[in-house]
Amino acid sequence: MHEYELQQLRTSDLIRRADHERLVREAARARRAARHQANTDTAEHESHSRLFRRPRSARTA
Repeated sequence: MHEYELQQLRTSDLIRRADHERLVREAARARRAARHQANTDTAEHESHSRLFRRPRSARTA
């Protein structure tokens, strides 16, 4: 009976760890999505700025 209880403890610990890892992955995915959305929103406003223009001078050979 002792081995069965240890196995139950291990199983519950693994389930708890898996739930925690899942929450961490979901939080990271949400942060990435928010960062991507913020970059997309600002890119629309900056599309006419000098930062995105090509250089005016021609490349030398």
